[in-house]
Amino acid sequence: MVNKLVIIGPAWPLRGGLSAFDEKLAVTFSSMGIDSSIETFSLQYPNFLFPGKTQYSNQPAPLNIKISASINSINPFNWIKIGLALKRLKPDLIIVRYWIPFLAPCLGTICRLATGNKKTKVIAIVDNMIPHERRIGDSLFTKYFAGAVNGFLTMSDKVKQDVKQFSHKPVIVSPHPIFDHFGKPISKLEARNIIGIESNDKVILFFGFIRKYKGLDLLLAAMATPAIKNLGIKLMVVGEFYEDATPYHSLIEQLGIQDNVILHTEFVPDAEVKNYVCSADFIIQPYRNATQSGVTPLAYHFEKPMLVTNVGGLAATVPNGKVGIVVEPTIAAIADGIVQLYELGESHFTPYIMEEQKKYSWNQMAENFLTLHQQL
Repeated sequence: MVNKLVIIGPAWPLRGGLSAFDEKLAVTFSSMGIDSSIETFSLQYPNFLFPGKTQYSNQPAPLNIKISASINSINPFNWIKIGLALKRLKPDLIIVRYWIPFLAPCLGTICRLATGNKKTKVIAIVDNMIPHERRIGDSLFTKYFAGAVNGFLTMSDKVKQDVKQFSHKPVIVSPHPIFDHFGKPISKLEARNIIGIESNDKVILFFGFIRKYKGLDLLLAAMATPAIKNLGIKLMVVGEFYEDATPYHSLIEQLGIQDNVILHTEFVPDAEVKNYVCSADFIIQPYRNATQSGVTPLAYHFEKPMLVTNVGGLAATVPNGKVGIVVEPTIAAIADGIVQLYELGESHFTPYIMEEQKKYSWNQMAENFLTLHQQL
């Protein structure tokens, strides 16, 4: 029985998809009558380790969520303080978010101390057990973290298999729920009027922060293929660069596709996300490798068909030919898949998307946590 739980992970005043996820999960548990709160970071990353422009939101604090920005990721004395405070608090369940080995010493220490009361159980929600960009020491850090928790919830089978490399403790899969805090969909025409896109343009969207593993360079190269050029398709890139932007700008010039690429490479506030997503015909995820993607539930919410590459857990949540098109992560395959999207048309995919949406509820994820807690 869970009466009180604490989520450890990003939340306001930190910005981004992980924060939005943790806040929505806390709201869901609260709606089920469970006393829920979030312990987030006063310092998540030192500035020199953060690839974006700022870690912090310029939006007001979310309503009706208890959030304490108390964890300093690089201060061991702080870890001890937080861990002992949670030990005294005695929540029935701690849900701790794990996505990068850098945070393993901090999170692992807090969880070890918190469970010293012999009451509290810890479930890790794992975005990535093995990071996309690996560094020396990652495995040792992850092993330390894995030893501090009682069970794991992942959002794809791929990550579940990765977890099993580090632990034999219980692990379940619960798909990423649909983000619904970006507001209701608006018409394509209204969205295009807001951001200044012609109503009859063919526009595809790459959305989210930009890193090598996400394959934006493959998509740019696909834009230069004759089939895409002949259709007059434009690519809108919406997301902040988390690496050097120069090679991407150079590639656009080398390929001669400047007139067909629209760049909005600043962080997009939640309230403006719908303007970009709703203005697109299709959402393209050309990843080189992946575990799961927060862009997929975003596409579901706004009922946008997708192209995804057959890597990690992406294909499992995008039934091929129904919700979107699944292709191999090559330039030619991505180009062919985009053409196929336009040949089938948006209306082909809409009924399947609306049916598939039903699988991805926040209440179902919350129930999966509670079911796993009973097994610990």
